[in-house]
Amino acid sequence: MRRRGAQPATGARPDTRPGSLPALARRVHAPWRALATAAMALLLAAPCAAAIPAEGGGAAARPARPFHFSALGHPFRAATDENLLRRAITEANQDKPAFIVATGIKAPTEACSDRLYAQRRDILDGSPRPLVLLPAGSDWAGCRNSAGRSNAIERLNRLREVFYPDSQSLGVRRMPLTRLSANVKFRSYAENAYWEQGGILFATLNIPDNNNHYLPEAGRNSEYEDRLVANRAWLHRLFLMAQRRNMEGIVLFTDGDIKAHVDEGFSLLSGFSAKQDGYAPVRKQVRTFAEKYKGKVLLVDSQGDAKAAPAITWRGNLGRLGVAGEWETVRIVPGTASLFSLKDADAP
Repeated sequence: MRRRGAQPATGARPDTRPGSLPALARRVHAPWRALATAAMALLLAAPCAAAIPAEGGGAAARPARPFHFSALGHPFRAATDENLLRRAITEANQDKPAFIVATGIKAPTEACSDRLYAQRRDILDGSPRPLVLLPAGSDWAGCRNSAGRSNAIERLNRLREVFYPDSQSLGVRRMPLTRLSANVKFRSYAENAYWEQGGILFATLNIPDNNNHYLPEAGRNSEYEDRLVANRAWLHRLFLMAQRRNMEGIVLFTDGDIKAHVDEGFSLLSGFSAKQDGYAPVRKQVRTFAEKYKGKVLLVDSQGDAKAAPAITWRGNLGRLGVAGEWETVRIVPGTASLFSLKDADAP
């Protein structure tokens, strides 16, 4: 006789009769053991990568679709014919760009009158595609009053009232913009605006072609220095935003060529009668930001050579496109090494 819970005596055989408890237990557990063995075999056979999630926690985001924009040069550089502006707008719209950026509304010899400003706005506002205007130096910097004195600041403020009354572009189809004037500290600088398309940041900066309106006369260059501070804050904001959002590229539109893409050994003061280079501060800042930026920076100005074939010139990740009096269309293919190219040229 054995007590309850006692082990069988050494050498005793378990009861293997068909109706015994040990035999029934083996028949019940055998299928589960088979399932467990099969599951373990599948786990061992599966590749290790399947058990480890991809970096970033999911599939990579698809790059934005390719698109293009058009940039108009300054059609009034050597003429006063409004038909040049009308034709440029019409032809640029035929390419069906995402938007158009135009530089300049008048020739230096034309009057700086409210009537002319309103007339040119009507032309620009008739663009079927969204149109962003960047003022040229001839639109305000050279203006004088009836006494022959400079009227630049007053005329610049009037331009802002006529062409930048809200946070929308010009054109039949409007495009929302963010203006520097939304910042209380820089409420006057409505001509500086930015917008985003396809993961690329676009922005305008008021940098006129007359040596950035730096005056060689003795005394304080109040307009130049105040605008320099505003542009410095604007550039800092743009690059910081592009870096934080990991944007592929930045396109900056200016009237004057700041020559940020030119090697340091080049004589940057050539062509200027002033002793000081008015573009030096902004050029230094753009270069400094571009060196720290992982994407590409394209500078577009209206100082192109009408006799030379248009091209984008690169210096590291900093490129420059000069547009003459006509217009150029820039193609953007996100997710590619070249990113920017002229639409009618072979991609590099």
